[in-house]
Amino acid sequence: MNDWNRKIIEEFRANEGRVGGPFEGAPMILVHHIGAKSGTERVTPLVYFPQPDDQIVIIASKAGAPTNPDWYHNLKANPKITVEVGTETFAVEAAEVEGAERDTIWDAAVAANPGFGEYQTKTSRLIPVLRLTRI
Repeated sequence: MNDWNRKIIEEFRANEGRVGGPFEGAPMILVHHIGAKSGTERVTPLVYFPQPDDQIVIIASKAGAPTNPDWYHNLKANPKITVEVGTETFAVEAAEVEGAERDTIWDAAVAANPGFGEYQTKTSRLIPVLRLTRI
């Protein structure tokens, strides 16, 4: 884990899920996932978008890089994961959202956080949208 993520995770846990800096005011989640190749457990802090029916959406933007983030590949390989939201920890199953439903969720996410729209302009890949559902 890099120092940037480590500091965000420490701040998240010390402040009941809230962090400052560039993420101040943004809903944050800690995603516990298993490496697709390594089998190593990892924790990644991400901005999330609450959905109806207690679901959560996360976006695999990697700040507009040409490739998807490693955590995306890990969730595709091992979709049953654990997340921390605020002070609560619970199990979820990740599934990629596609087609018109993806586009609707994407548009709402960009309206809430325009930075994601900027990321899409930086890359030729379609940035994946994933839904996390409690299990």
